Amino acid sequence: MTDAPPADPAALDAALARLGADPDRRLGARPADRTGHDGVAPGAPWLVVTSATAVRVVAGRTMRLPAGVAVACVGEATARAAREAGWPVDLVPDDESAAGLVAALPDTAGPVLFPRSEIAAPTVVDGLRARGIDVSDVVAYRTVGTGDDPVVLVPPPDAVLVTSGSVAQQVVRRMTPLDPRTLVACIGPATADAARAAGLPVQVVARGRSAAALLDAVVETLHPNPRTGRSS
Repeated sequence: MTDAPPADPAALDAALARLGADPDRRLGARPADRTGHDGVAPGAPWLVVTSATAVRVVAGRTMRLPAGVAVACVGEATARAAREAGWPVDLVPDDESAAGLVAALPDTAGPVLFPRSEIAAPTVVDGLRARGIDVSDVVAYRTVGTGDDPVVLVPPPDAVLVTSGSVAQQVVRRMTPLDPRTLVACIGPATADAARAAGLPVQVVARGRSAAALLDAVVETLHPNPRTGRSS
Protein backbone atom coordinates (compact mmCIF):
# COMPACT_ATOMS: atom_id res chain seq x y z
CA MET A 1 0.00 0.00 0.00
CA THR A 2 1.09 3.56 -0.66
CA ASP A 3 -0.35 7.03 -0.25
CA ALA A 4 -1.41 9.35 -3.05
CA PRO A 5 -2.78 12.91 -3.17
CA PRO A 6 -6.56 13.34 -3.10
CA ALA A 7 -8.51 13.88 -6.29
CA ASP A 8 -9.11 17.48 -5.18
CA PRO A 9 -6.18 18.79 -3.08
CA ALA A 10 -7.63 22.28 -3.25
CA ALA A 11 -10.37 21.22 -0.83
CA LEU A 12 -7.80 20.62 1.93
CA ASP A 13 -6.07 23.93 1.24
CA ALA A 14 -9.38 25.76 1.45
CA ALA A 15 -10.27 24.01 4.71
CA LEU A 16 -6.90 24.93 6.23
CA ALA A 17 -7.41 28.54 5.17
CA ARG A 18 -10.83 28.60 6.83
CA LEU A 19 -9.35 27.10 9.99
CA GLY A 20 -6.78 29.88 10.19
CA ALA A 21 -9.31 32.59 9.49
CA ASP A 22 -11.89 31.35 12.02
CA PRO A 23 -13.08 34.40 13.97
CA ASP A 24 -13.68 32.33 17.12
CA ARG A 25 -9.94 31.78 17.73
CA ARG A 26 -9.24 33.17 21.20
CA LEU A 27 -5.82 31.79 22.10
CA GLY A 28 -2.38 33.13 21.38
CA ALA A 29 0.55 31.06 20.15
CA ARG A 30 1.42 28.10 22.35
CA PRO A 31 4.60 26.04 22.67
CA ALA A 32 4.82 22.84 20.67
CA ASP A 33 5.32 20.68 23.76
CA ARG A 34 2.00 21.65 25.33
CA THR A 35 -0.13 18.76 26.57
CA GLY A 36 -3.61 18.66 28.05
CA HIS A 37 -6.67 20.57 26.79
CA ASP A 38 -7.68 22.39 29.97
CA GLY A 39 -6.21 25.65 28.67
CA VAL A 40 -8.03 25.56 25.32
CA ALA A 41 -10.57 28.37 25.17
CA PRO A 42 -14.24 27.53 24.60
CA GLY A 43 -15.08 27.77 20.91
CA ALA A 44 -11.47 27.35 19.76
CA PRO A 45 -11.13 25.43 16.47
CA TRP A 46 -9.68 21.94 16.56
CA LEU A 47 -7.60 19.94 14.12
CA VAL A 48 -8.34 16.22 14.61
CA VAL A 49 -5.90 13.69 13.15
CA THR A 50 -6.05 9.92 13.27
CA SER A 51 -2.82 8.96 11.50
CA ALA A 52 0.77 10.08 11.11
CA THR A 53 0.11 10.27 7.38
CA ALA A 54 -2.57 12.92 7.94
CA VAL A 55 -0.07 14.89 10.02
CA ARG A 56 2.56 14.65 7.29
CA VAL A 57 0.14 15.73 4.57
CA VAL A 58 -1.18 18.73 6.49
CA ALA A 59 2.31 19.78 7.61
CA GLY A 60 3.40 19.65 3.98
CA ARG A 61 0.66 22.07 2.93
CA THR A 62 1.00 24.71 5.63
CA MET A 63 4.11 26.30 7.13
CA ARG A 64 2.64 26.11 10.64
CA LEU A 65 -0.73 25.82 12.27
CA PRO A 66 -2.53 29.10 12.97
CA ALA A 67 -2.24 30.33 16.53
CA GLY A 68 -5.12 29.19 18.69
CA VAL A 69 -5.87 25.95 16.84
CA ALA A 70 -6.06 23.01 19.25
CA VAL A 71 -4.86 19.59 18.13
CA ALA A 72 -6.37 16.21 19.00
CA CYS A 73 -4.54 12.99 18.07
CA VAL A 74 -6.02 9.50 18.13
CA GLY A 75 -3.02 7.98 19.91
CA GLU A 76 0.56 8.46 21.02
CA ALA A 77 2.06 7.43 17.67
CA THR A 78 0.07 10.13 15.88
CA ALA A 79 0.83 12.61 18.66
CA ARG A 80 4.54 11.90 18.28
CA ALA A 81 4.32 12.71 14.57
CA ALA A 82 2.42 15.92 15.38
CA ARG A 83 5.04 17.06 17.88
CA GLU A 84 7.80 16.28 15.38
CA ALA A 85 5.97 18.56 12.95
CA GLY A 86 6.11 21.31 15.58
CA TRP A 87 2.44 21.20 16.53
CA PRO A 88 1.03 21.59 20.02
CA VAL A 89 -0.85 18.47 21.10
CA ASP A 90 -3.80 19.27 23.33
CA LEU A 91 -5.58 15.93 23.50
CA VAL A 92 -4.74 12.24 23.25
CA PRO A 93 -7.59 10.04 24.52
CA ASP A 94 -6.95 7.32 27.08
CA ASP A 95 -8.86 5.01 24.73
CA GLU A 96 -6.61 5.32 21.68
CA SER A 97 -9.31 4.80 19.07
CA ALA A 98 -11.56 6.88 16.84
CA ALA A 99 -14.47 6.30 19.22
CA GLY A 100 -12.28 7.26 22.18
CA LEU A 101 -11.28 10.47 20.43
CA VAL A 102 -14.90 11.35 19.73
CA ALA A 103 -15.80 10.84 23.38
CA ALA A 104 -12.81 12.78 24.70
CA LEU A 105 -13.17 15.96 22.65
CA PRO A 106 -14.54 18.64 25.02
CA ASP A 107 -18.13 19.83 24.74
CA THR A 108 -16.79 23.38 24.33
CA ALA A 109 -14.94 22.52 21.11
CA GLY A 110 -15.41 24.91 18.23
CA PRO A 111 -15.36 23.88 14.57
CA VAL A 112 -13.31 20.78 13.78
CA LEU A 113 -11.19 20.09 10.72
CA PHE A 114 -10.77 16.36 10.11
CA PRO A 115 -8.25 15.62 7.30
CA ARG A 116 -8.53 11.91 6.59
CA SER A 117 -7.84 9.03 4.27
CA GLU A 118 -10.31 8.59 1.43
CA ILE A 119 -11.33 5.22 2.86
CA ALA A 120 -11.48 6.23 6.54
CA ALA A 121 -14.40 4.87 8.54
CA PRO A 122 -17.10 7.46 9.39
CA THR A 123 -16.63 7.00 13.15
CA VAL A 124 -15.08 10.41 13.85
CA VAL A 125 -17.30 12.47 11.57
CA ASP A 126 -20.55 10.79 12.54
CA GLY A 127 -19.65 10.73 16.23
CA LEU A 128 -18.73 14.41 16.46
CA ARG A 129 -21.72 15.53 14.42
CA ALA A 130 -23.98 13.47 16.67
CA ARG A 131 -22.61 15.55 19.54
CA GLY A 132 -23.52 18.75 17.69
CA ILE A 133 -19.93 19.65 16.75
CA ASP A 134 -19.35 21.28 13.36
CA VAL A 135 -16.95 19.11 11.33
CA SER A 136 -15.18 19.87 8.05
CA ASP A 137 -14.65 16.39 6.62
CA VAL A 138 -11.86 16.64 4.05
CA VAL A 139 -9.97 13.93 2.15
CA ALA A 140 -6.26 14.58 2.67
CA TYR A 141 -4.85 11.48 0.97
CA ARG A 142 -5.76 8.26 -0.77
CA THR A 143 -4.44 4.81 0.11
CA VAL A 144 -3.82 2.88 -3.07
CA GLY A 145 -2.56 -0.59 -3.89
CA THR A 146 0.86 -1.19 -5.42
CA GLY A 147 -0.20 -3.92 -7.81
CA ASP A 148 -2.57 -6.77 -8.53
CA ASP A 149 -0.29 -9.79 -8.79
CA PRO A 150 -0.55 -12.46 -6.10
CA VAL A 151 2.13 -12.31 -3.42
CA VAL A 152 3.63 -15.72 -2.67
CA LEU A 153 6.23 -15.95 0.10
CA VAL A 154 8.43 -19.05 0.37
CA PRO A 155 8.84 -20.10 3.08
CA PRO A 156 5.59 -18.71 4.49
CA PRO A 157 6.04 -15.91 7.06
CA ASP A 158 5.50 -16.48 10.75
CA ALA A 159 3.19 -13.47 10.83
CA VAL A 160 1.49 -10.91 8.62
CA LEU A 161 1.22 -7.46 10.19
CA VAL A 162 -2.05 -5.68 9.47
CA THR A 163 -2.01 -1.96 10.29
CA SER A 164 -5.29 -0.83 8.75
CA GLY A 165 -8.48 -2.06 7.16
CA SER A 166 -7.09 -1.27 3.72
CA VAL A 167 -4.03 -3.44 4.39
CA ALA A 168 -6.36 -6.25 5.46
CA GLN A 169 -8.18 -5.98 2.14
CA GLN A 170 -4.88 -6.14 0.23
CA VAL A 171 -3.80 -9.22 2.18
CA VAL A 172 -7.08 -10.94 1.30
CA ARG A 173 -6.82 -9.93 -2.34
CA ARG A 174 -3.17 -10.77 -2.94
CA MET A 175 -1.95 -13.18 -0.24
CA THR A 176 -4.75 -15.61 0.53
CA PRO A 177 -5.00 -18.41 1.16
CA LEU A 178 -2.44 -17.85 3.89
CA ASP A 179 -0.45 -20.75 5.25
CA PRO A 180 -2.30 -22.00 8.36
CA ARG A 181 0.91 -21.50 10.37
CA THR A 182 1.02 -17.77 9.56
CA LEU A 183 -0.38 -15.53 12.27
CA VAL A 184 -2.47 -12.50 11.37
CA ALA A 185 -1.49 -9.69 13.76
CA CYS A 186 -3.48 -6.45 13.93
CA ILE A 187 -2.43 -3.10 15.36
CA GLY A 188 -5.59 -2.62 17.42
CA PRO A 189 -9.18 -3.76 17.97
CA ALA A 190 -10.65 -1.61 15.20
CA THR A 191 -8.17 -2.99 12.66
CA ALA A 192 -8.81 -6.50 13.95
CA ASP A 193 -12.55 -6.01 13.38
CA ALA A 194 -11.86 -4.77 9.85
CA ALA A 195 -9.58 -7.74 9.17
CA ARG A 196 -12.20 -10.21 10.35
CA ALA A 197 -14.83 -8.45 8.24
CA ALA A 198 -12.51 -8.85 5.24
CA GLY A 199 -12.32 -12.58 5.91
CA LEU A 200 -9.01 -12.92 7.75
CA PRO A 201 -8.54 -15.00 10.89
CA VAL A 202 -6.97 -12.82 13.57
CA GLN A 203 -4.72 -14.46 16.15
CA VAL A 204 -2.89 -11.43 17.58
CA VAL A 205 -4.14 -7.96 18.55
CA ALA A 206 -1.72 -5.35 19.89
CA ARG A 207 -2.51 -3.73 23.22
CA GLY A 208 -1.71 -0.28 21.87
CA ARG A 209 -2.01 1.40 18.48
CA SER A 210 1.70 1.58 17.68
CA ALA A 211 4.22 -0.37 15.65
CA ALA A 212 6.17 -1.17 18.83
CA ALA A 213 3.09 -2.60 20.54
CA LEU A 214 2.28 -4.69 17.47
CA LEU A 215 5.78 -6.14 17.29
CA ASP A 216 5.75 -6.86 21.04
CA ALA A 217 2.47 -8.73 20.67
CA VAL A 218 3.85 -10.85 17.83
CA VAL A 219 7.02 -11.70 19.75
CA GLU A 220 5.01 -12.62 22.85
CA THR A 221 2.86 -14.96 20.77
CA LEU A 222 5.67 -16.58 18.81
CA HIS A 223 8.14 -16.87 21.70
CA PRO A 224 6.24 -17.05 24.98
CA ASN A 225 8.04 -17.16 28.29
CA PRO A 226 7.45 -20.68 29.69
CA ARG A 227 6.87 -19.26 33.19
CA THR A 228 4.58 -16.36 32.40
CA GLY A 229 3.29 -17.17 28.93
CA ARG A 230 4.87 -13.92 27.73
CA SER A 231 8.14 -13.26 25.99
CA SER A 232 11.21 -12.69 28.09
